Amino acid sequence: METRELWIVALSESISKPGHYALILEDTQSKRRIPLIIGVGEAQAIAIAMEKMQPSRPQTHDLFQNTLLKLNASLSHIVINRLEKEVFYANIIVISPSETFEIDARPSDAIALAVRFGCAIYATSEVIENSAYDFDEKTRDKRGSYAEYTMAELEELLAKIIKKEDYESAARVRDAIERRKK
Repeated sequence: METRELWIVALSESISKPGHYALILEDTQSKRRIPLIIGVGEAQAIAIAMEKMQPSRPQTHDLFQNTLLKLNASLSHIVINRLEKEVFYANIIVISPSETFEIDARPSDAIALAVRFGCAIYATSEVIENSAYDFDEKTRDKRGSYAEYTMAELEELLAKIIKKEDYESAARVRDAIERRKK
Protein backbone atom coordinates (compact mmCIF):
# COMPACT_ATOMS: atom_id res chain seq x y z
CA MET A 1 0.00 0.00 0.00
CA GLU A 2 1.61 3.22 -1.20
CA THR A 3 1.39 6.17 1.19
CA ARG A 4 2.26 9.84 0.85
CA GLU A 5 3.01 12.37 3.55
CA LEU A 6 0.49 15.04 4.45
CA TRP A 7 0.93 18.38 6.21
CA ILE A 8 -1.64 20.29 8.20
CA VAL A 9 -2.25 23.55 6.33
CA ALA A 10 -5.40 24.91 7.98
CA LEU A 11 -7.77 24.45 10.89
CA SER A 12 -10.83 26.66 10.98
CA GLU A 13 -14.51 26.66 11.86
CA SER A 14 -16.61 24.81 9.32
CA ILE A 15 -19.09 26.97 7.50
CA SER A 16 -20.88 24.04 5.86
CA LYS A 17 -21.26 22.13 9.14
CA PRO A 18 -21.81 24.56 12.04
CA GLY A 19 -20.39 23.41 15.35
CA HIS A 20 -17.55 21.55 13.62
CA TYR A 21 -14.12 22.40 12.26
CA ALA A 22 -12.45 21.89 8.89
CA LEU A 23 -8.95 20.41 9.10
CA ILE A 24 -7.17 20.76 5.76
CA LEU A 25 -4.31 18.38 4.98
CA GLU A 26 -2.02 18.80 1.96
CA ASP A 27 -0.29 16.03 0.03
CA THR A 28 3.37 17.09 0.03
CA GLN A 29 3.90 15.68 -3.49
CA SER A 30 0.86 16.73 -5.51
CA LYS A 31 -0.16 19.70 -3.32
CA ARG A 32 -3.73 18.38 -3.45
CA ARG A 33 -5.74 18.96 -0.29
CA ILE A 34 -7.95 16.75 1.84
CA PRO A 35 -10.63 18.38 3.99
CA LEU A 36 -11.61 16.58 7.19
CA ILE A 37 -14.61 17.77 9.18
CA ILE A 38 -13.89 17.20 12.87
CA GLY A 39 -15.49 17.94 16.21
CA VAL A 40 -14.75 20.83 18.53
CA GLY A 41 -12.89 18.67 21.07
CA GLU A 42 -10.60 17.18 18.45
CA ALA A 43 -9.97 20.59 16.88
CA GLN A 44 -9.07 21.96 20.30
CA ALA A 45 -6.74 19.02 20.99
CA ILE A 46 -4.95 19.57 17.67
CA ALA A 47 -4.74 23.36 18.11
CA ILE A 48 -3.37 23.07 21.66
CA ALA A 49 -0.62 20.73 20.47
CA MET A 50 0.18 22.83 17.39
CA GLU A 51 0.48 25.97 19.51
CA LYS A 52 2.53 24.06 22.11
CA MET A 53 0.16 25.18 24.86
CA GLN A 54 0.33 23.50 28.26
CA PRO A 55 -3.13 23.00 29.81
CA SER A 56 -3.19 22.92 33.60
CA ARG A 57 -4.35 19.30 33.50
CA PRO A 58 -3.62 16.69 30.82
CA GLN A 59 -6.25 16.16 28.15
CA THR A 60 -7.12 12.71 26.84
CA HIS A 61 -4.51 12.84 24.06
CA ASP A 62 -1.88 13.98 26.56
CA LEU A 63 -2.83 11.07 28.81
CA PHE A 64 -2.40 8.62 25.95
CA GLN A 65 0.96 10.18 25.03
CA ASN A 66 2.14 10.05 28.66
CA THR A 67 1.03 6.41 28.94
CA LEU A 68 2.95 5.40 25.83
CA LEU A 69 6.05 7.22 27.05
CA LYS A 70 5.84 5.55 30.50
CA LEU A 71 5.73 2.20 28.69
CA ASN A 72 8.86 3.19 26.72
CA ALA A 73 6.77 3.29 23.56
CA SER A 74 6.38 6.03 20.98
CA LEU A 75 4.26 6.93 18.01
CA SER A 76 6.11 6.25 14.76
CA HIS A 77 3.55 7.76 12.37
CA ILE A 78 -0.12 7.69 11.46
CA VAL A 79 -1.82 6.56 8.25
CA ILE A 80 -5.23 7.62 7.00
CA ASN A 81 -5.86 4.34 5.28
CA ARG A 82 -9.51 4.18 4.25
CA LEU A 83 -12.47 6.24 3.13
CA GLU A 84 -15.88 4.57 3.22
CA LYS A 85 -19.19 6.40 2.76
CA GLU A 86 -17.47 9.76 3.42
CA VAL A 87 -15.95 8.49 6.69
CA PHE A 88 -12.16 8.44 7.05
CA TYR A 89 -10.30 5.71 8.98
CA ALA A 90 -6.77 5.78 10.34
CA ASN A 91 -4.16 3.74 12.19
CA ILE A 92 -1.54 4.90 14.61
CA ILE A 93 1.72 2.99 14.40
CA VAL A 94 3.25 2.45 17.83
CA ILE A 95 6.81 1.34 18.47
CA SER A 96 7.49 -0.35 21.81
CA PRO A 97 10.72 -1.98 23.01
CA SER A 98 9.40 -5.39 22.01
CA GLU A 99 7.24 -4.78 18.94
CA THR A 100 5.68 -2.42 16.43
CA PHE A 101 1.92 -2.50 16.11
CA GLU A 102 -1.05 -0.61 14.67
CA ILE A 103 -4.10 0.69 16.52
CA ASP A 104 -7.31 1.74 14.78
CA ALA A 105 -8.18 5.40 15.44
CA ARG A 106 -10.31 8.23 14.17
CA PRO A 107 -8.13 10.43 11.95
CA SER A 108 -8.71 13.47 14.18
CA ASP A 109 -7.46 11.59 17.26
CA ALA A 110 -4.55 10.13 15.32
CA ILE A 111 -3.57 13.61 14.08
CA ALA A 112 -3.85 15.06 17.61
CA LEU A 113 -1.37 12.40 18.73
CA ALA A 114 0.90 12.87 15.70
CA VAL A 115 1.21 16.57 16.46
CA ARG A 116 2.09 15.80 20.10
CA PHE A 117 4.75 13.27 19.10
CA GLY A 118 6.00 15.34 16.17
CA CYS A 119 5.63 12.40 13.82
CA ALA A 120 4.55 12.13 10.20
CA ILE A 121 1.01 11.98 8.91
CA TYR A 122 0.42 9.79 5.85
CA ALA A 123 -2.52 8.81 3.67
CA THR A 124 -2.81 6.01 1.19
CA SER A 125 -2.79 6.94 -2.49
CA GLU A 126 -6.35 5.62 -2.73
CA VAL A 127 -7.58 7.96 0.04
CA ILE A 128 -5.86 10.90 -1.64
CA GLU A 129 -7.30 10.06 -5.05
CA ASN A 130 -10.83 9.69 -3.66
CA SER A 131 -10.93 12.71 -1.35
CA ALA A 132 -8.37 15.35 -2.35
CA TYR A 133 -8.99 18.41 -4.46
CA ASP A 134 -6.54 20.47 -6.48
CA PHE A 135 -5.30 23.66 -4.90
CA ASP A 136 -3.32 26.12 -6.93
CA GLU A 137 -3.03 29.77 -5.89
CA LYS A 138 -2.41 30.88 -9.48
CA THR A 139 -5.44 29.03 -10.83
CA ARG A 140 -7.62 30.07 -7.90
CA ASP A 141 -7.13 33.76 -8.64
CA LYS A 142 -8.24 33.26 -12.25
CA ARG A 143 -11.52 31.49 -11.51
CA GLY A 144 -14.54 33.30 -12.82
CA SER A 145 -17.06 32.42 -10.11
CA TYR A 146 -17.48 30.75 -6.75
CA ALA A 147 -19.26 27.89 -8.56
CA GLU A 148 -15.82 26.67 -9.64
CA TYR A 149 -14.80 26.09 -5.99
CA THR A 150 -15.55 22.99 -3.93
CA MET A 151 -17.34 23.56 -0.61
CA ALA A 152 -14.10 22.89 1.27
CA GLU A 153 -12.25 25.42 -0.91
CA LEU A 154 -14.94 28.00 -0.25
CA GLU A 155 -14.63 27.43 3.50
CA GLU A 156 -10.86 27.77 3.31
CA LEU A 157 -11.16 30.92 1.19
CA LEU A 158 -13.62 32.40 3.69
CA ALA A 159 -11.23 31.72 6.59
CA LYS A 160 -8.37 33.45 4.74
CA ILE A 161 -10.51 36.48 3.87
CA ILE A 162 -11.74 36.83 7.45
CA LYS A 163 -8.16 36.64 8.69
CA LYS A 164 -7.36 39.59 6.41
CA GLU A 165 -10.42 41.36 7.87
CA ASP A 166 -11.94 41.87 4.42
CA TYR A 167 -15.51 41.50 5.64
CA GLU A 168 -17.16 42.67 2.43
CA SER A 169 -15.50 39.86 0.44
CA ALA A 170 -16.18 37.45 3.30
CA ALA A 171 -19.91 38.24 3.08
CA ARG A 172 -19.88 37.38 -0.65
CA VAL A 173 -18.15 34.06 -0.02
CA ARG A 174 -20.48 33.29 2.89
CA ASP A 175 -23.48 33.98 0.63
CA ALA A 176 -22.04 31.63 -2.01
CA ILE A 177 -21.71 28.92 0.63
CA GLU A 178 -25.29 29.47 1.80
CA ARG A 179 -26.60 29.27 -1.79
CA ARG A 180 -24.68 26.02 -2.31
CA LYS A 181 -26.29 24.46 0.79
CA LYS A 182 -29.82 25.01 -0.59
